[in-house]
Amino acid sequence: MIQLQVMQCKTWRQLCLLTVLVLGSCTPQTKSANPLKLALSSQDPNIKRVMDHVEVHELQVRYTQIDRKNDSIFFTDLDFQVDENSYFYPASTVKFPIAVLSLEKLNQVDSLSRNTLFYVEGDTLETTFAEEISKIFAVSDNQAYNRLFEFMGQDYINRQLASKGITPMRIAHRLSTPNADEITTKPLIIYLNDSTTAPTEPIINTSAKALQMNGIKKGSGYYEDDMLQHEPFDFSLKNYYPIDAQHEVLKRTLFPEKYSEMERFDLSGEQHKFLLNAMHTLPKAIGYDPETYYDSYVKFFMYGDEEADIPPHIKIYNKVGYAYGTLTDCAYISDTKNHIEFLLTATILVNKDGIFNDDVYEYDDLGIPFLAALGREIYNYELKRKK
Repeated sequence: MIQLQVMQCKTWRQLCLLTVLVLGSCTPQTKSANPLKLALSSQDPNIKRVMDHVEVHELQVRYTQIDRKNDSIFFTDLDFQVDENSYFYPASTVKFPIAVLSLEKLNQVDSLSRNTLFYVEGDTLETTFAEEISKIFAVSDNQAYNRLFEFMGQDYINRQLASKGITPMRIAHRLSTPNADEITTKPLIIYLNDSTTAPTEPIINTSAKALQMNGIKKGSGYYEDDMLQHEPFDFSLKNYYPIDAQHEVLKRTLFPEKYSEMERFDLSGEQHKFLLNAMHTLPKAIGYDPETYYDSYVKFFMYGDEEADIPPHIKIYNKVGYAYGTLTDCAYISDTKNHIEFLLTATILVNKDGIFNDDVYEYDDLGIPFLAALGREIYNYELKRKK
């Protein structure tokens, strides 16, 4: 009996040693915890009340740690429920790739630059490409997106993104305008000089095909022409821009050196600098009333639940979206004072009554407080993380 106990003890020590070699420890307590799961298990009430009913909020999150060594950059992606086959409405987040691609297309036309003056046929506003891109990031202007959409058309947009490996995604329509899914673009009237103009040719695009994926029909009803329709709202002909694609557009914009030339956006150094500056510039810096357009007006992570000024050493390069009860933020957050940087993309549905187009969504009570708290949890983790 004694000999058997000795043999069993020896075998246990061997198994434990093997575990040490494989896992680094015999005890699970010493294994590194997943920081994204830790953040989502926070007892912060703004996080807990979402996570207690996470199944109804269709939450998806990707957090990317960034480490630098010499001249190299390393990414570590951590996901929660990220699934390209589970649909969420991307809302204004689609403005990000459109802004980048419009700069890229300007490189292909010798007579155009981002400061070229133009207007869309039938529009009353004379503007420049630079002004429209700035408005997209500073206040998420819908018409700015639509003007750049007319410049390129959805076929060009989708083709360019696919050629860079940014898939799956699909841009199909304009935002907040009649005939949003009209397949023929309006001409742009370009000012060649102070007195001479020239129109661009209309672009005829292909009609969008219905998407087929999980969650493409949502809720129990929706309003159309002020009448309640008692059936799920169908998103199958809407824009589609999942977390994977959003995160890749952000990475290619912030860290082009990590990608091959074919995968990058074709921007000059000067264009790239302008784009990055536009992404983090606060509304007040380009003339918007700070009472209405406070610093966090379109910065949900960390600061979205307050109207205080964002500290100058923290810059948030991002694009948010909110519509049909869905809130999304895709951001690169940099703290130059504490040497912190990370990427964070998240989407959440807040539509308690299950009715779409009724303008009854829990953006301010539930969605934005959750995203702000999540951003703070990740930021506080990064403060302590060894780089």
